[in-house]
Amino acid sequence: MYQIVEMEDTVRIPPNELGEDQDAVARELVHRSFEGRLNKKHGFTLVATDIQRIGEGRVIHGDGAVYQRVKFNALTFKPEVGEVVEGTVCEVVEFGAFVRFGPLDGLLHMSQIMNDYLNVDLGNERLTGKETGRFLALGDKVRARLVTVSLNELSPRESKIGLTMRQPGLGKLEWLEEDRNPDAVKPQRAPRGPRGPPRGRREA
Repeated sequence: MYQIVEMEDTVRIPPNELGEDQDAVARELVHRSFEGRLNKKHGFTLVATDIQRIGEGRVIHGDGAVYQRVKFNALTFKPEVGEVVEGTVCEVVEFGAFVRFGPLDGLLHMSQIMNDYLNVDLGNERLTGKETGRFLALGDKVRARLVTVSLNELSPRESKIGLTMRQPGLGKLEWLEEDRNPDAVKPQRAPRGPRGPPRGRREA
């Protein structure tokens, strides 16, 4: 998921910056142009380091800027199908919960949370198992596996990422601790919120 890769690309040095230190200008342009951006090959570029200019820049007729090739090392973040991630529940919806890990959100559909019927309590942002009493709520820490990944370069927040916790070793971190030490920790029971009993599940 996280890796360091060497990249090469081109930055446009505008005319008003041509009289300045070109190495410093190139470094600043790389930070502005690539950090926080998403591409399907490498995922998110989080940090660019060891930035160097490659040769002399090129001038294009009719454009007073200089186009400079650069190379740099980039710390990238790219989710891959099959990877296990730990994240935080950032939103509870009628059809499941969204989990934030790194700079992205993934969907835990109702069917992928636990082997139990789930009641939805949107007022208290909680999903509760009918038989187990275990609940998943806003801010909970979970461990899940990526089952689908479709990155959107133009709008990263609209990337489609699916998660599951229906496999051994996955789930809410408190559940995993309970399973390891069944005699030490009492099973969770969801406190009833002030807005009444949970509503029945509805799926999107």
